[in-house]
Amino acid sequence: MKNIFKLRRLWLLAFAPAALLLTLMAAAHPDFAEWYATVIFPPLSLCINALTSLVPFSLAEILIILLIFGALAYLIVYIIKLIKDKKNRAENGWRFIINPICAACVLYFAFTVSCGINYSRYPFAQTCGLDVRTSSKTELVALCNELADGVNTLRTEVKTDGNSVMKLNNENIYGTAKEAQTAYNKISADYPLLRAGYGEPKPVFGSRLMSYCNITGIFFPFTFEANVNVDMPDYSIPVTMCHELSHLRGYMREDEANFIGYLVCENSGVADFQYSGEMLAFIYASNALYGSDSNAANIVYSKLSDGVKRDLANNAAYWKQFEGPVASAANTVNDQYLKANRQEDGVKSYGRMVDLLLAEFRAKKGAR
Repeated sequence: MKNIFKLRRLWLLAFAPAALLLTLMAAAHPDFAEWYATVIFPPLSLCINALTSLVPFSLAEILIILLIFGALAYLIVYIIKLIKDKKNRAENGWRFIINPICAACVLYFAFTVSCGINYSRYPFAQTCGLDVRTSSKTELVALCNELADGVNTLRTEVKTDGNSVMKLNNENIYGTAKEAQTAYNKISADYPLLRAGYGEPKPVFGSRLMSYCNITGIFFPFTFEANVNVDMPDYSIPVTMCHELSHLRGYMREDEANFIGYLVCENSGVADFQYSGEMLAFIYASNALYGSDSNAANIVYSKLSDGVKRDLANNAAYWKQFEGPVASAANTVNDQYLKANRQEDGVKSYGRMVDLLLAEFRAKKGAR
């Protein structure tokens, strides 16, 4: 038993308190978090992303698979040791417990420096000059009507499949990923904090499995990759790519990532992306209006073209097939993850995107 305290790896436990200290410091001092996000994080993320972007497939996906098999192999090896090596059973038991704890401490620190601190940075609205404030229902109705007009117009500019459902213009999903990268490089001229120079989002081979977990995309902080579910309906893929790429640029809050994704799509100059971004914005805005005044929301919905309604119905039908305990469990995990990272509303924090949309809507009206 005494030998367990001689393990050289025990120093790895120090990574946990170091990570906790950084997290608490960022939470207490947003100025520190913003400094980290704008000075330390960019070269770190750009460097690692440049390396992982050398391959077109998701390294995160491979690492997760290896982790699963590695954990099983680790379990089997130590079970055999505990059975056969009776003399050192206690020591092997402690090693079995301590090794994963040491690994978890290192991963916790890696998570903190790769994205955890960024949860406490200044809000995107503050750094880009948007005036987020309480809005009237009249403003919300006006926003919904403008977005409805926008999606109706853009729907006429995109391709459709044999079922008259929107499909991406680029037949190659990697081509769409390249367009997402280009859109970010373009918007960086007006929004310097949305830095250019990062790689493309990566399609996930196991996208169908992501759908079963109700996941559209995921930023993997250990490889600095933006991973996207490409099995879901086409209209939602471009804005999801841009959403995940916003995490790569240090914006971790989901409401902000949604808004930034919309903003990048809106300014891309590519019809597929503009339609995808406006559809996301319309869904969130109209859902907010429905919660306030269902009659007003129904009136706005009635103005949508048949094509837009068809895309929305196809999207609803797609996700309905995955409803069940797996999706519910995944949603619960995501909810707890958001709350653990100071997004106290959990999954409800996605709805705060509407405040950002309204702020932008007022800004555009003032510029006219």
